[in-house]
Amino acid sequence: MANGLDDVVAADTVLSDVDGVGGHLTIRGHSLMELAGRRRYAQVVRLLFDGFFDDLPSDAELEKAIGKARVEVFERLQPMLVHLAPLDIYSGMRAGMAILPDGDRLADALRLVAAPAVLTPALLRLGRGEMPVAPDEKADHAGDMLRMLSGAVSPAFAKALDSYLVTVCDHGLNASTFATRVVASTQAGLTSAILAGLGALKGPLHGGAPGPVIEMLDAIEASGDATAWLRNEIAHGERIMGFGHRIYRVRDPRADALKTVVRQLGSRNKTSSKEMGSRLAFAETVEQAALEVLSIAKPQRSIQTNVEFYTALLLEAVGFPKEAFSNVFAAGRVAGWIAHAREQQATGRLIRPQSRYVGPVPDLVA
Repeated sequence: MANGLDDVVAADTVLSDVDGVGGHLTIRGHSLMELAGRRRYAQVVRLLFDGFFDDLPSDAELEKAIGKARVEVFERLQPMLVHLAPLDIYSGMRAGMAILPDGDRLADALRLVAAPAVLTPALLRLGRGEMPVAPDEKADHAGDMLRMLSGAVSPAFAKALDSYLVTVCDHGLNASTFATRVVASTQAGLTSAILAGLGALKGPLHGGAPGPVIEMLDAIEASGDATAWLRNEIAHGERIMGFGHRIYRVRDPRADALKTVVRQLGSRNKTSSKEMGSRLAFAETVEQAALEVLSIAKPQRSIQTNVEFYTALLLEAVGFPKEAFSNVFAAGRVAGWIAHAREQQATGRLIRPQSRYVGPVPDLVA
């Protein structure tokens, strides 16, 4: 038995391939670098959904359908928002999504795609004492999410967020995707399956690290000495946030994709390019220091930068507070979860592994 199911193949999939040795991510036959920054999120949703829904429309029509789904979700859940607002931002989003119909049609899938993009800004605004902003069905998905957050949208920010959603849309059989497939294998509806993925993503070992990256950067900046701070953390057995991955033995390709996006964002957005450039330069200094310290402290392991490091910088730059980072990750990953759920449902096979009993044995009575 492999502890943590390391190297156990639990599913055949056409959706994505994670090459941890070579450092490559393939999504439905396309490398990540072909998609990030070049395909809109709605196009990648269609790429993932292709073959799993009979009534899948063209790219342009699907983008319109996602826009209509955002409006429908907002109208359906608006009366509940005041009751969700007291929860933490992630739990509020999850509770709101639990109210959605639990079907298997394309319309059900698109509501789930729309929901994180609608609920996250609405709940953030309510938490600030502001009224939620209704969706604009004609806007692009990422741009509308930002508009619902701040009331306005920068084209550069919208493009950056769109690239992020594409970058994190799917990533093999990670914990949340596996949880999604397990529930889908029971032939439960898509909402039930996606709620399982959301539950797994809430755990700090899976989706909870981008926020702490910001806290780490702030603490290092306050200390004035990145190397000393990092050495002290490692000496006390603390994890260095934004570094290391269960699969990748080389640099996470998603980190490089997002680093490029952050650099482009700083050059395109004139109003804050100096501030963003300074933040990026500092982060790159910390990244280099961390890689050097980790290589010395843990020479037997190859610990490299992962997706969480530049996720934190990008989401901070476009205006999301760190407590909402996992929500935005879910807004991108939900399309992959849905595709995996449909792929698993199509097998007709219940996922039912065996366990090995290691507890006490009862005395046998003669």
